[in-house]
Amino acid sequence: MTRFSDDDRERIRLDLVEAGHDCFTRFGFDRTRVSDVTDAAGIGTSTFYQFFDSKEALYLTVLIKERERLLEILESAMSGAKTPREEAEIILRTTLGEVRTNPLIRRLFVGGEIRKLDSQLDGATRETDLSSSQSESPQTFERILQQPDEWVECDDVWIDDPDIVRGIMRSVLFVTQARETSLIPADSYEAIEEALVETLVAGLFKPEDHSSD
Repeated sequence: MTRFSDDDRERIRLDLVEAGHDCFTRFGFDRTRVSDVTDAAGIGTSTFYQFFDSKEALYLTVLIKERERLLEILESAMSGAKTPREEAEIILRTTLGEVRTNPLIRRLFVGGEIRKLDSQLDGATRETDLSSSQSESPQTFERILQQPDEWVECDDVWIDDPDIVRGIMRSVLFVTQARETSLIPADSYEAIEEALVETLVAGLFKPEDHSSD
């Protein structure tokens, strides 16, 4: 077994994660082989197993990084939001955009990989390199979409269960599956998505001056 310095280990691990990200994005999990990742990273297949126990462990790490990246994007996008309605619009438009353009985010939320991530994080066996903050994080969608708890507490929405609010907002993401199909022609999709966001937000939130009634 080749021994690496700490700096070399960190570099190789980052290379593997980057190569895994590219391969999983292009081919998906099932069609990606460990040899595809190691070839892209420029290391031997046997070296891979000094860093990850399996392809699944690498995929978990890649998904966690994508989740954290999306969380950072949402936090940045919402920094200028002044009302819960604006927060909801930004969350929906930003997440829909990511699902449309990022295959890993699409697989995470629409393709069911979110369940793989959550079950792995809840399981007894975790990749040893995961930080405690990652391994102890709450369910993926709850972590990304924490705002409904505040909306419900402040009585801004008609529904008094934040998990139902989250579920409604997550369900909207599935409209992307109909893009460029016979259900929604390509030239109509953007207008339909925008109308869907506006309709959902209008129906979900109470009038902004309801507290003064």
